[in-house]
Amino acid sequence: MAIVGKKFPSVSIDAMSDMGDDLKINVFEEAVNKNSKVLLFWYPKDFTFVCPTELHAFQAALPEFEERNTMVIGASCDTNEVHFAWLNTPKDNGGIEGVTYPILADTHRQLSGILDILDQEVNYDEEGNESFSGSNVSFRATYLIDETGKVFHESVNDMPLGRNVKEYLRLIDAYTHVQKHGEVCPANWEEGKEAMNANRTGVAEYLAAN
Repeated sequence: MAIVGKKFPSVSIDAMSDMGDDLKINVFEEAVNKNSKVLLFWYPKDFTFVCPTELHAFQAALPEFEERNTMVIGASCDTNEVHFAWLNTPKDNGGIEGVTYPILADTHRQLSGILDILDQEVNYDEEGNESFSGSNVSFRATYLIDETGKVFHESVNDMPLGRNVKEYLRLIDAYTHVQKHGEVCPANWEEGKEAMNANRTGVAEYLAAN
């Protein structure tokens, strides 16, 4: 079920810092209490293949997110111990050494279950007996959350498809423009381009000029 336009679930989840500290993070409270936007991205598993490329890509763009008053938080269903081991594995050995943002350890599938982003399907036989299929790990889900805890973007990629980090920066820029100016952002809008008023005149003028 989509949660765009709704408040992000207020749930505290175990997390690991880059320094090896065990944390409890409530994403909703992080946004509200720190008056910050949050980018929360889920990935399937530590010590896999596409996943480290994404974690390093978000790390490389971390200064750009911080310039936009946006916290970055990673998340998977691995344990804190596995996160810490991966954080201490060098990049040239497939690890994520150098990543500095926190990573949620949703081992009990508490938050990922609420968000319905797990690769799991319930099956029933003719007698009504229940069985499960799927890997029971999260898809590549991404949430952008504003300073009030409201979700203004969500997307879910299948396992083999890595994300484009620049697109999330663009979406944050667009949403910030809407917040500041009350205008809406048309297709392919980027920072510095013309936005438009959300009325018939606004769209007519924009289309005429473009």
